[in-house]
Amino acid sequence: MKRGILVTGALACLVTVAAVLAATGGKTTGAAMPVLHSALDDYQLLGTGTTPPSESACFNVNRRCFTPQSMRSAYNLAPLYANNKDGHGQTIAIIDSYGSDTMAHDLHVFDQAFNLQPMCGEEGVTCAAGMPTFSQLDLQGSPATKPQPGHGTGLENKTGWALEVVLDVEWAHSIAPGANILLVHTPTAETLGVQGFPQMMKAEDYVVQNHLATVISQSFGSSESAFGSSASLLNLRNAFVDAAANNVTVLASSGDFGSTNEFKQSLLPADPGAVFQFPNVGWPASDPLVTSVGGTYLCTNPTAAQTDPRTVDSKDPPGKCKANVSVAEIGWIAAGGGFSSVFARPSYQNTLPGGSTPIPAATRGVPDVAYQASSTTGDLVYVSLPPDGSGSNVASSGWYVIGGTSAGSPQWAGLVAIADQINGGGLGLINPALYKIGANPSRYAADFFDVTTGNNGLYAPAVPGYPATTGWDPVTGLGTPNAANFLPDLVAAVKGN
Repeated sequence: MKRGILVTGALACLVTVAAVLAATGGKTTGAAMPVLHSALDDYQLLGTGTTPPSESACFNVNRRCFTPQSMRSAYNLAPLYANNKDGHGQTIAIIDSYGSDTMAHDLHVFDQAFNLQPMCGEEGVTCAAGMPTFSQLDLQGSPATKPQPGHGTGLENKTGWALEVVLDVEWAHSIAPGANILLVHTPTAETLGVQGFPQMMKAEDYVVQNHLATVISQSFGSSESAFGSSASLLNLRNAFVDAAANNVTVLASSGDFGSTNEFKQSLLPADPGAVFQFPNVGWPASDPLVTSVGGTYLCTNPTAAQTDPRTVDSKDPPGKCKANVSVAEIGWIAAGGGFSSVFARPSYQNTLPGGSTPIPAATRGVPDVAYQASSTTGDLVYVSLPPDGSGSNVASSGWYVIGGTSAGSPQWAGLVAIADQINGGGLGLINPALYKIGANPSRYAADFFDVTTGNNGLYAPAVPGYPATTGWDPVTGLGTPNAANFLPDLVAAVKGN
């Protein structure tokens, strides 16, 4: 999840990130985290070659690592692929700052490593009729990927989003191997509300208005409380209004700070960051026109083939899985979630599954759904340094296990692309259909894995968290997808059935 940076309107009591992490042990960092530009929750280098690490290498650092095949097993995608439902004919737009000079190369290494469908536009691939396409769009220029000179804050480091980009592209492709991927990148970071969000929203609106994609994935955000006013936030949402009117689905990661969010990052490199000392949620995940994706620990078999049934593994690392015997998924301690201070409860959240955490009428509940997010049960990605070998938010080229709700948004985008294929076109805003399914006990039980264990109190006791509960909750939303059942039913629900 990229950490958004916007001017705040009120100087709330703050908790420093470093102090809370030391106290909670909630998140760990396998490599030096870049403090003053966009960053994922956590990552760990596992190998510098092009061959993926073994699962034992992951266990050795107290993590389990998921491949595309074992992730497909966990969320029951194989029956869809067997029926030629893989997102073919649909396009996923992924919005990131800067992009990556080596994305076409990295995608090829990843696809070859896991025997995935090659893409036209991937390095070393000969295009053929019917092949999905990887392409990039930079509407505002594409500066060279190189370190920021001097001793500045690093906010404009053009290599700062390298891991985010490979996660988004490689894993959207893993879930919807037949879909086209359009990587849309802007030449600025999220910086104090002056730049970043405005450029990203303009880029998204261009995608919508020119019918370039049926689904958009966003793995960035900022606390609603970090905006100067509600109006400054509301002025940014035209792209979402246009997306709903043009049958484009928009997804966003819910955040990686549990029940709170980062305050701001200073223009000076002295402050390593701080969080609000009260519960709050991030935007765009909180927008009622966006489907918000929360996070879980995924305690299923990490070596499963994609056709294997979903199987709980409580014997292998990490400790969270060992401590919750026979539990397939646990609400992630850092999963963003809670209640909006800007948006009232949308009508689609008026009816929730039995046992749900109540959503007050004055607030939108966040998130809507969930997906694997913890780096201790993380996704494998391959990334290489820029051609000159200097400057990146990673220490070395190679294979990383990576975490954050950033993992969920692009993979849910892949799921929606498959649903769009089933539908024969874009579904648009899917939230009313999600909660329609949730309101029907038999449909809900068939379509979702309800996550009822865990809490997102990363900064507790300073900032209380929320528990995962039966039905909807402010950690995992309605839960995670049983894809083979859920996606055809989603299409039916969107159509009013």
